[in-house]
Amino acid sequence: MPGTGNTLALWEFLAALAAEDLTAARAVEPHLDAAAILAQAGVELPAGITWGVFAAESSGTRLDAKPSNDGDAWLLSGTKPWCSLAAQLDHAVVTAHVDGGRRAFAVDLTQPAVTVEPAEWISRGLAAVPSGPVSFQQAGATPVGGTDWYLHRPGFAWGGIGVAACWFGGAVGLFRTLRAAATSRTPDQLALAWLGEADRLLAAGADVLAAAAAAVDDGAAGAVQAHRVRGQIAAICSRILEICGHALGPAPMVWDEQHARRAADLSIYLRQHHAARDDAALGAMVLEQPEPAW
Repeated sequence: MPGTGNTLALWEFLAALAAEDLTAARAVEPHLDAAAILAQAGVELPAGITWGVFAAESSGTRLDAKPSNDGDAWLLSGTKPWCSLAAQLDHAVVTAHVDGGRRAFAVDLTQPAVTVEPAEWISRGLAAVPSGPVSFQQAGATPVGGTDWYLHRPGFAWGGIGVAACWFGGAVGLFRTLRAAATSRTPDQLALAWLGEADRLLAAGADVLAAAAAAVDDGAAGAVQAHRVRGQIAAICSRILEICGHALGPAPMVWDEQHARRAADLSIYLRQHHAARDDAALGAMVLEQPEPAW
């Protein structure tokens, strides 16, 4: 669990998994995040059940939660977008609108009131992780934390950095291909420069993640640090994708299935970072700080 003294080990595991297979990491990371969310809320995680986390919002879709008539349970009605692997999961932590804000709920996805909608998932990246809409028709749900607890708990920021650890692992996988190519023939100055830059970027990314893990375990990491880390790691990954394109040319993208899939997977996975919009959110947080950090 993040924040319990072994956060770096958790993120190293996610990065190591992603370096081998980003699709596997994309499936495992939400399950571990759900386990952490439930633990932070004081809810025991049942054994032998696969979990996801469905917290995305989009225009034109809305999921509402209301107490049942007898007051003993909550009922979800509406549609939730971007529900990864919903048809393969048992349960999920799902956010829904309630009076006064949003709230997280634990939901059994196998109940008849939950319908995984057909999704035209044509993505070449993360092709095995369809992320379409799910409809809820008075589906039973159990609250996880209070209103707006999900978004304001420290673990929200920690989970976001865990995703960045997966991005970082994908870039490590690309670097290994880049290095292998440089050893297969005598590299020229450009090949050496690209390899050196990629190594330097990964070293910086590893330091950023290690420092963030220490801050999480010290209880000192919040939204500002999460935005900084995610932005830094996303920029590193984007540059390494570019370096591989320049250094390796088209051959591995058309002949090397593992490399081509890794590059496509990482390109899609990185879109969980919202580029300049996330930097704008960070800028707003910087202005809210009573004293400048630098």
